[in-house]
Amino acid sequence: MALERQLSTTDMAITFRNIWEDPEAAAFVRASADGNEIVPTIEVGETVMVNPSADEVVVAVTAHRSAALTGETS
Repeated sequence: MALERQLSTTDMAITFRNIWEDPEAAAFVRASADGNEIVPTIEVGETVMVNPSADEVVVAVTAHRSAALTGETS
């Protein structure tokens, strides 16, 4: 997984779910990707990204952390 390698040097906590073994995860991915099973599909707070770049994930995590520190929702 290219994205996993790119994010491995960050301090982000990453939770992996196998959509072929976890029906709930598969349903989430399909709901987020117009019915398709596209991985990676990433959820950061209320933001869902389908096949994002590492930079997009870092921006989303940074925004989410910032919002959490200020008490905002993102």
